[in-house]
Amino acid sequence: MDNAKQTFLRSMIGAFSGFMILALTLTAQAAEFMSVEKASNLSKAGKIYLIDIRHPDEWKQTGIPASAAPISMHVSGFLDKLAKLTGGEKDAKIALICAHGNRSTYISNELEKRGFTSIINVAEGMLGSGKGAGWLAAKLPVISAP
Repeated sequence: MDNAKQTFLRSMIGAFSGFMILALTLTAQAAEFMSVEKASNLSKAGKIYLIDIRHPDEWKQTGIPASAAPISMHVSGFLDKLAKLTGGEKDAKIALICAHGNRSTYISNELEKRGFTSIINVAEGMLGSGKGAGWLAAKLPVISAP
């Protein structure tokens, strides 16, 4: 094999190796996914903070998970309320739930950008998604909105 081909192959292997390292790094940083059943059990046991980030009008329509703190992403002071709940600990285990997992995915990413290290996405949501049937379909406990 001539030098040009060897150089090309080396650069391709290097590029592929770099891509794999980047992909593994991004995967490691992505929020963990959790089922609604597991989120319910862990939040009842006090092992995670379950946060319902939906709009207050949505809480009124469906109720909120019985073991969740209602902290809407739509109201000013979201980060301050979250910090108050967790004692400002950025390594606290925080599980986010919304209607279908879209907003919880977005907020998970935003919190990770701000240094939170243990974010969990309850991506089934209250109403279900491609990740599962959701909190209401699982007949998990809900309470009336505050």
